[in-house]
Amino acid sequence: MFKRHKSLERKRELLSQGLPQSTMKNNTRNFHSLSQLVLSAGQLKTARAVKLSKTTHFEIEILDAHTRKQICIVDKVTQTSTIHDVKQKFHKACPKWYPSRVGLQLEYGGPFLKDYITVQSVAASSIITLYFTDLGRQVSWTTVFLAEFSGPLLIYLLFYLRSSYIYDVKESSRRPRHPVVHLACFCHCIHYIRHLLETLFVHKVSSGHSPTKNLIKGCAFYWGFTSWIAYYINHPRYTPPSFGNRQITISAISFLICEAGNHFINTVLAHPNHTGSNACFPSANYNPFTWLFFLVSCPNYTYEIGSWISFTVMTQTLPVGIFTILMSIQMSMWARKKHKIYQKKFNSYVHRKSAIIPFIL
Repeated sequence: MFKRHKSLERKRELLSQGLPQSTMKNNTRNFHSLSQLVLSAGQLKTARAVKLSKTTHFEIEILDAHTRKQICIVDKVTQTSTIHDVKQKFHKACPKWYPSRVGLQLEYGGPFLKDYITVQSVAASSIITLYFTDLGRQVSWTTVFLAEFSGPLLIYLLFYLRSSYIYDVKESSRRPRHPVVHLACFCHCIHYIRHLLETLFVHKVSSGHSPTKNLIKGCAFYWGFTSWIAYYINHPRYTPPSFGNRQITISAISFLICEAGNHFINTVLAHPNHTGSNACFPSANYNPFTWLFFLVSCPNYTYEIGSWISFTVMTQTLPVGIFTILMSIQMSMWARKKHKIYQKKFNSYVHRKSAIIPFIL
């Protein structure tokens, strides 16, 4: 009754305002139709946001570093592409230069860009200019190490097993070899066999390449000194050490200790920790041979020098001594360079003061 009475009053008000009764009925019907349409449509759904992925592409202009002439343009290079990817595209455009001999620089005379560097990190705009330098014929680092270490092993065995073809036959048959000659051959072979096996199964050799001229220089150094050393030690007139068996025994034991220590250190360097992260300084473990990490940054070089010093004392020959001095100088330079890198990279490295020789260097 009350609702009907109110609706009648509402109609009278509308009629008093001048609206016709037909218009009022039409509005009521339209409202009813609209409400039914909304109810039949169900729950309103929000429109999905459309994400537009914008991928920036770079255009790389490659110029000759010497003539400054354009060689080619590498286009459609993404942000995540690396310098190695650019070298691959460059090789497709210019097949005569394979990626390992391509050197790319941001500016003429600057450092060569590493393969792992991303294009986005060196880009100042969408157009990048790089300078190309032909690095020459390249060989893998594994090939370099295998060639450098296999040569001395075979050369020394040639002098040891075929002495009659190298020295005077009568003199070789008249003078029996001193036991230290056989021991020296054993130690020399152990040293280079260890290097070869570690190159194949232990070391994580870089996937990069080295110029062929470095291979030639390395082989000339190792093979040449080995020929000189083997010629002296296996010569029929070779003179044994001054202090006899005591000098030989002590130096041989020292040699074997250094060889074992070098192997265990290289194993630790190949597996820095057990968490799968390589971003840490290799540390000593339960193995006593690895405790040298507490004193020096590069104990593998320390053990290597110790091996050659022991071999020098054991054989007491001038060629071995000269080779040991040259190797010590070179390894000291490598160790000091790595020591500086470790100091910059690791904050907890302050207490390690020496690079290769404890408390000295």
